[in-house]
Parts: sequence; C-alpha cells; structure tokens
Amino acid sequence: MEKGHGRVEKRTVRTTAILTVHQKWPGLAQGLEITRERTVKRETTVEVVYGMTSLTPEEADAECLAGLVRGHWGIENGLHYVRDVTLGEDACGVRKGSAPQVFAAMRNTVIHRLAGVDAPSHAAAIRRLNAHPAEAVDLLDLPQSQ
Repeated sequence: MEKGHGRVEKRTVRTTAILTVHQKWPGLAQGLEITRERTVKRETTVEVVYGMTSLTPEEADAECLAGLVRGHWGIENGLHYVRDVTLGEDACGVRKGSAPQVFAAMRNTVIHRLAGVDAPSHAAAIRRLNAHPAEAVDLLDLPQSQ
C-alpha cells in the first residue's frame, strides 16, 4: 500500500499459467492480472489490467512481476514528462502527414543527446546548452569542416 499527496493505493497481482497452453504465443510462460485500487480525497477507483510474460514462475513470482511493472511505468512516466513538459510535445501543433513522426524522432534524438550533458536534469541540460552554444554544436558530433 502506498500513501502520498492525499491518496492511498493498493495493488494486488495474480499470475496464471493457463494461457501458456495456447499455441499462438510460443514462449509465453505466465499471464498476470493487476488490480489497482486508488483512493483520492475519499473517492475510490479500481482498475484491472492484464499482461503476459515469457518469465516462468520460477524466474518471477507475482511480487517480482509487480516490481517489474512498476519499474516499467516509472521509466515511461519519466520519459513522458521529459517529452511533454520539457520538450512541449502535447503543445506542438504539428498534426499532418509525416511531420509528427519526424518531430517525435527529433525529440528522441534530443533526449538521447542530452544524456551526454553534465546537468542534473534534461531541462538544466537545455539551459546549459542555450548558454553555451559551442557545447551544443560539439554534442552533435558533426565532422569538422576543413
């Protein structure tokens, strides 16, 4: 059970091997059902999600799978924050043709390149590069002109 910011969350995880008998999914070892109960300001909601994994019950029990799912969403949520808040993805008005895919590829490139900047966050890295344009050019790793 997790508490914070006026909310209480409870998760339960069930696993099953019953789906593994189906021939359409070779390598499938377990199915899982995660029930999330969340109470915020005395209002409770329940969400049930399902997943599949190639990890056997011996490799990952329900508790381990719950941790892997939480870890995955921690990464997803962090990346979403960088893409949306720091790089303004949702506010971008580009919606037609292949331009949205091009912009997404550019954002991915920026996120990858910012990992090479000595800064505590992506936003701080962007501020640093704005203040030091030569560093930004070096970060692109372009061939030097003769």
